[in-house]
Amino acid sequence: MCGIIAYVGTRPCAQLLIDGLRKLEYRGYDSAGVAVHNGKEITVRRAAGKLSTLQDLVDREPVAGTVGIGHTRWATHGPPSERNAHPHVSGRVAVVHNGIIENHVELKHKLTSLGRVFTSDTDTEIVAHLVDMAMGRGLSLVEAVRDSLRELRGAYAIAVLAKDDPTTIVVAKHASPLVLALADGAVLAASDVPAILAHTREVVFLEDGEIATLTQSGAKLETVSGEAVVREPTTIRWSLVQAERGGYKHFMLKEIHEQPRAIEDTLRGRVQLETGSCIADEIGIAEPEARAIQRVVLLACGTSFHAAMYGRYLIEQLARVPAVVDLASEFRYREPVVAPGDLVIAVSQSGETADTLAALKEAKRQGARVLAVVNVQGSAIARAADGVLYTHAGPEIGVASTKCFTAQLAAMALVSVHIGRARGALSESRAKELLEELVRVPEKMRAALEQDAAVQLISRELVSAQNALFLGRGVSCPVALEGALKLKEISYVHAEGYAGGEMKHGPLALVDRSMPVVCLLPDDPSLEKMLSNVQEVRARDGRVLAIVNDPACATALAQWSITVPKTAPEFSPLVTTIPLQLLSYHVADQRGTDVDQPRNLAKTVTVE
Repeated sequence: MCGIIAYVGTRPCAQLLIDGLRKLEYRGYDSAGVAVHNGKEITVRRAAGKLSTLQDLVDREPVAGTVGIGHTRWATHGPPSERNAHPHVSGRVAVVHNGIIENHVELKHKLTSLGRVFTSDTDTEIVAHLVDMAMGRGLSLVEAVRDSLRELRGAYAIAVLAKDDPTTIVVAKHASPLVLALADGAVLAASDVPAILAHTREVVFLEDGEIATLTQSGAKLETVSGEAVVREPTTIRWSLVQAERGGYKHFMLKEIHEQPRAIEDTLRGRVQLETGSCIADEIGIAEPEARAIQRVVLLACGTSFHAAMYGRYLIEQLARVPAVVDLASEFRYREPVVAPGDLVIAVSQSGETADTLAALKEAKRQGARVLAVVNVQGSAIARAADGVLYTHAGPEIGVASTKCFTAQLAAMALVSVHIGRARGALSESRAKELLEELVRVPEKMRAALEQDAAVQLISRELVSAQNALFLGRGVSCPVALEGALKLKEISYVHAEGYAGGEMKHGPLALVDRSMPVVCLLPDDPSLEKMLSNVQEVRARDGRVLAIVNDPACATALAQWSITVPKTAPEFSPLVTTIPLQLLSYHVADQRGTDVDQPRNLAKTVTVE
């Protein structure tokens, strides 16, 4: 999400910045802007909407200068608007920023008490004020940025331009990507390689905790603590199209690998491990409202419906509140009964899903309070709901959802713990235990991604299959349904997902040697029952792919197995989902289908 570009050189740079931002459009954005230094002052142009709007503005009101910064914003703090677009200016300083400043509330209170006036709703403006104040104390631009970074908590990639230093840009990063480009007579910085490939293929990737001073003569790298950093440039050998995908063959594969970061971003700033609680303002449900809930109704379509199913399991287990899940596309047509004591959770990736929006409005009409779980700031569902919990997965380009799905699972976990704590159904010690495990899940997802090569080998055995069956119990049941959906969506192989206990009630009739059966066998209370299901499949000569925590439990039963790290049973779907996504991807890739844009499907479903 969001894109940064910075340029220090000899060429007029306003159009150069906009062209670089255009190469970052795939990241998703809702506003854009540039700030250019002409040697005397900084001129800013910003606009809500697409880059074409900013282009028109710069065409009408040109800006001159050979040093500048640009940004495309995907809204997190404050709605999409010109006032919230980057760059943000305070006094002599202009800043662009990707990421989230977790302690922005306390810093804003501090700065306001010192007489600082804010002109936007963003967390980014805090950085501009901090740097401007530090320069006011006599610090150089780089020292002022270094001093300001010591006060920040969270994720950031920033580029800072100062009126008093017309030949320099300072950039820094922590948990948000930033790359430097070394060209003849110029230095550039950007969020991703595509923005700078038109200028050079020699790049330096910044690491967390590093700061760089950019001038025409080059880039000086240091750690934030002041230690010199020497790093040889890397020569990029990708094509531009490949670079936009970060070197991955498809956007879907890139997005599968982005999931640990998406979960980290979704959890960031919302979990208080010390108290075993979630921050109510970030969850979208105040504690008094949580205590008043009589029932939870979850509404969604497609992949989001599977996330909602998972949410039902967790809400009942952790919050001890009755919960039901309903297909949003069916909800209005069965004359649903909704009461004022109900909390309705509308789950959507885009926030524009027509069926889910219509179902939400019907629930509100009947007096229910509605919480939206969406990935897009300011979307229709977010605007229509009473509260919003944003997943911070970033833009997802592949039509078949991957990282948005697991980010929704993380959001469901946050909601469940929050309601459980507010209602007293979840003790502080148990909540601490769960949240501590939840924040460790991204590392376990990274370990699961290391099984990519093993999954690819197995997929070659399954590529000729015409049908497949996916089985899971408990919280693994929605994962089985999602695994089957992914295979259908991108490889066009017919697949069905079932609760393990339902296999004997029909699907077992389909099992033979030509039918691969994918079984989810995490180490949880349903493991013994699932092993019985595996025995039943093997007795019919079915071929089993087992997803396990302990390879020993499938050694004698499964033809193939993939081992993933064990986590709390409540959160196992975030880890076991990954090999199923990789399986679908590799089968589809080997079958030669259009992985990122499967036939007949659209990313955002805006019709009923």
